[in-house]
Amino acid sequence: MKNIDIERIKKDFPILSVKPHGKRLVYLDNAATTQKPIEVIKAMDKYYEELNANVYRSPHYLSVLSTQAYEEARERVKKFINAKKEESIVFTRNTTESINFIAYTWGMKHINEGDEILLTIAEHHSNILPWQMVAEAKGAKLKYVYLDENFRLSMKDFKEKMSDKVKLVAAQHMSNVLGIINPVEEITHIAHKYGAKVLIDGAQSVPHMPVDVQKIDCDFFAFSGHKMLGPMGIGVLYIKEDLLKEVPPFLRGGEMIDEVYEDYSTFAPSPLKFEAGTPNIEGAYVLISAIDYIEKIGLTNIYKHEGELLEYGLQKMKELDFVKLYGPKDAKERGGIISFNVEGVHPHDVATILDEEGVAVRSGHHCCQPLMRYLGVPATVRASFYLYNDFEDIDALVEGLKKVRKWFK
Repeated sequence: MKNIDIERIKKDFPILSVKPHGKRLVYLDNAATTQKPIEVIKAMDKYYEELNANVYRSPHYLSVLSTQAYEEARERVKKFINAKKEESIVFTRNTTESINFIAYTWGMKHINEGDEILLTIAEHHSNILPWQMVAEAKGAKLKYVYLDENFRLSMKDFKEKMSDKVKLVAAQHMSNVLGIINPVEEITHIAHKYGAKVLIDGAQSVPHMPVDVQKIDCDFFAFSGHKMLGPMGIGVLYIKEDLLKEVPPFLRGGEMIDEVYEDYSTFAPSPLKFEAGTPNIEGAYVLISAIDYIEKIGLTNIYKHEGELLEYGLQKMKELDFVKLYGPKDAKERGGIISFNVEGVHPHDVATILDEEGVAVRSGHHCCQPLMRYLGVPATVRASFYLYNDFEDIDALVEGLKKVRKWFK
């Protein structure tokens, strides 16, 4: 591999030594969740061995350390996505919670009867269901932007559907099925011309490529720690600084208050007003180690590495005449995800046989049923790459698919 030392990196991930069914583990389900390097695993232990205490609420030694670590994580995330202010970084459980956060707060406050919410047909259910809820509750209308003949988002369709009625555009940065990378800067620029706000689902982009929220100029941006080497249960919601006072609290309770009276309350400034109750302090702390690891390798290097894997994988799978590929044929401007089906074989059967060979892939609708219907299939198999994958992993996938073919020929 040209961009990273893959052999050294593999040694950093203890789980890669696991032998499923006595075979070498080939982990190709990274779009669902990534594995964790030893530094991240040790960071979790360190938190509970040396720092464990609640944040903000006590002046004692451990609480001070824990609070400092929690706020350091906020600062690290701010720099990681190039946000302007720490106040814009809100910790949540995951991308799903972050999107629901904006739907239940900003959405329910600002979207009204007759307004429109514009989505893309390739969205994850997490970026559809919250807006269905808002539309139903407020009498708004959902509209979808479809794909062009090359499986990319049709900007022609997007421009035609934008109007003064659109109050929010909610779009993914990278598709978790097709790997397409949407032109989020252009989307935001056009949406803002009409006065619409923009929410970007960055769950699949942040772990794999440099992200600059100021450059994108989006109003809201969401992503999850567990898809970028971090622990589960920690997510991030970015809220542009000029909207912080406009967005009401999502949850109400401990820590997010200024003053509480018998019949009303006032709230703390952002980000505290958005983080009611005891937050996932250890998750935020461990996320620092995940970011450190990613930045040590470099997101540009990771993106190039996955590009090499994608190009190699697409070429190898095109040679299999019994495999149907979905998504753009050109690997350029596409993330490290390959969705496919084997002729005459259900995706779940494909995944089960691959598992017997030690190859871990995803099968199903990938929480994208509208996209599946648009593609005309009930489900696909998905192989998704990350920084610890190499050409041998793809070779193992291809050999596994040949065995699938033998089983069902």
